[in-house]
Amino acid sequence: MQTSLGSVAPGYENVLALFESFLAEDSRYSAQLACYHNGMPVVRLTGGPDLASETVTGAYSCSKGVAAMVIALMVQDGVLDLDKAMVHYWPEFGGHGKDRLLVREALSHQAGLMGVEGGFRLDEFTTSAAAARLAAAAPAWEPGRQFGYHALTIGILMEELCRRVAGESLQAMYDRRIRQPQDVDFFLGLPEELEPRYRDVLYEEDPGQGWVDPLSLEGMNSNAPVSTVMELPNIRAVRAAGMSAAGGVGSAEGLARLYAAATTGVDGDKPFLAARTVEAMTREQVWGLDRSSGLDNAFAVVFMKPHPSRNFGSHRAFGHEGANAALGFADPAYGLGFGYIPRRQEEGRTPGRAHRLAAEVRRSAAGLS
Repeated sequence: MQTSLGSVAPGYENVLALFESFLAEDSRYSAQLACYHNGMPVVRLTGGPDLASETVTGAYSCSKGVAAMVIALMVQDGVLDLDKAMVHYWPEFGGHGKDRLLVREALSHQAGLMGVEGGFRLDEFTTSAAAARLAAAAPAWEPGRQFGYHALTIGILMEELCRRVAGESLQAMYDRRIRQPQDVDFFLGLPEELEPRYRDVLYEEDPGQGWVDPLSLEGMNSNAPVSTVMELPNIRAVRAAGMSAAGGVGSAEGLARLYAAATTGVDGDKPFLAARTVEAMTREQVWGLDRSSGLDNAFAVVFMKPHPSRNFGSHRAFGHEGANAALGFADPAYGLGFGYIPRRQEEGRTPGRAHRLAAEVRRSAAGLS
């Protein structure tokens, strides 16, 4: 059996036992797990080959939840109104019937803009070039009437709103107002000097995938010139740019601390988001059949919400999963900040190791272990 490294607080021994059972049943299993309860670290575990507590690696769409914290700050500052039309901040966005689309609708996957015909170049994703192409595109459905996961383009929408509203890049605002002051070990743009800490995400190509029509909703949703989205954080240029949809890298400790700092505060400090901001950002906007994936899904403003087949927390929980089965979330009902990042891509949607660990953490936080 592989040995886990780290510690758990009294009452969280069941979390350690479950984590070690994963190590025992799979010799290739490598992961980090971290949790905060009411602002205090209660779980810090690392296990598996070629993985250390100081390792950072790709977390894919967990990046969306991290970037959403910047959107939340703009809402809290009163400079971004979720109930204004997108064109209020971005006039060029209004073509093809998009002029009535609200910010909250665009940021809950209702725009119908999964990509553009011909795709984006990687070097476009974090620039206004991608935003201009997206603004000129016709939506795949009547904006605001349906929803479908915008796997890469929701990052373009968030980043352009930040440029136009705050006058700086989303990555710069995240670093200045959140990552540095809160000492968060998660990066939207990994500095060159921290490259020695990075380890590639391990994944296996699916030989049975077959041809995906690039003009279908599924094809438009993976609208980048890479063979698979799984390689994105393993490309230095992507993790250096910190594309907010899928290019963030960090540690599980970083994810857990971020969500705790936002909702409970850490190190005795107040949370950096007010309760009213959390409520505005995390109220469920859509739930049902996702037009992009054909699966059930639920979203608040950017953040994923729990539902029966993504049961990571209470009805008040909010966060985001990544394509490698990483997970970061806050659960205000339990006072939790949670981070989980596997080194190797995990298969399946539920129950999933992250969801099973999250359930044990909630039991412990409630004193039921």
